[in-house]
Amino acid sequence: MSAKRDYYEILGVGKDASPEEIKKAFRKLAFDLHPDRNKNSGSEEKFKEVSEAYAVLSDPEKKQKYDSYGHAGISGAYSQEDIFRGADFSGFGIDMEDIFRTFFGGAFGGSFGGFQRQRGGPQKGRDLQTGVEITLEQAATGTTVELNLNHLEHCSRCGGSGAEPGSSVVTCPKCGGSGQVQRSVQSPFGRMITVTTCDRCQGRGRTAENPCSKCHGDGIEEARRKIDVKIPSGVDNEMFLTLRGQGDAGLYGGPPGDLYVGINIKPHKYLIRKGADTIYEAEINVAQAALGAEITVPVIGGQEKVKVQAGIQSGDIIRLKGKGMPSRYGKGDHLVHVTVKVPSRLTKRQRELMEELSKEFGTPEQQKKGFWS
Repeated sequence: MSAKRDYYEILGVGKDASPEEIKKAFRKLAFDLHPDRNKNSGSEEKFKEVSEAYAVLSDPEKKQKYDSYGHAGISGAYSQEDIFRGADFSGFGIDMEDIFRTFFGGAFGGSFGGFQRQRGGPQKGRDLQTGVEITLEQAATGTTVELNLNHLEHCSRCGGSGAEPGSSVVTCPKCGGSGQVQRSVQSPFGRMITVTTCDRCQGRGRTAENPCSKCHGDGIEEARRKIDVKIPSGVDNEMFLTLRGQGDAGLYGGPPGDLYVGINIKPHKYLIRKGADTIYEAEINVAQAALGAEITVPVIGGQEKVKVQAGIQSGDIIRLKGKGMPSRYGKGDHLVHVTVKVPSRLTKRQRELMEELSKEFGTPEQQKKGFWS
């Protein structure tokens, strides 16, 4: 048996990661690896890894034990069920049913309050994930993006009931409305009674008298629709917007899932973003650095004139207050990183001027002597 991987390594965070950093790392990995979305070989095992790592590191008590004793501190204090007890998976498009299904085959009782998944009962629709690409300017001001989304919605013929129009949904004749059937099996230890989900109504307890010809009784169909997504100002790369109830329609009267929209910001031609600040790399010549100058630099949404003080050095920063990106704490700053560009080639006239200037300045040794005298 291979050794278990380090929880911090699994989530890709350091041991000093904040709860928000742990949550953000798990959100990204869970979206990529969720078995409902990722059908690649090995994705389910990786989903188990990241879920267990998050369940431990998001709980202060379990995290303290793990930090002190490693995996031995967890396995020695908690059962597999206890590891997930109290873990908060809300807001990720994941609920405890997803975890039980992945780790324990879909059903659990006892220590989890008698939870039992009913396969055919009302089920929440799948959460969906998509992404949008916007410019830095759009991220600064906010924008609305139109999405064309393939999803499942209630059948347009039967309205989601699963029954052909004009017919009814009736109590399942096989299970009598319980959604379960009992079977008696004779074993060497006596007669055993097993309870299984009714295969006629799929656990609903009700079935279409005449199944809908369009959806075959499921009550849902594939559709494509347009959604306007309002993106607030100040969003950053890898953020997710949650649109409640905009995912797939739920089966058998269950609620719809949610839609998660990932944000990707296109690289800007001139500006670099760092948190709420924006950065521009400005080059000036030797004369501008020595004498001072006024230069024009790009900022979010336009241009700005900037005064360069005489004697500025390469590497100095000019800060334009409130010219950066909006955030919950106000607008960031625009930082102009100054580089003094030394020419590699000179015209004849430029060389003559530089030689005269060099004589005027004198050598560094002469400047030092004048200083000490």
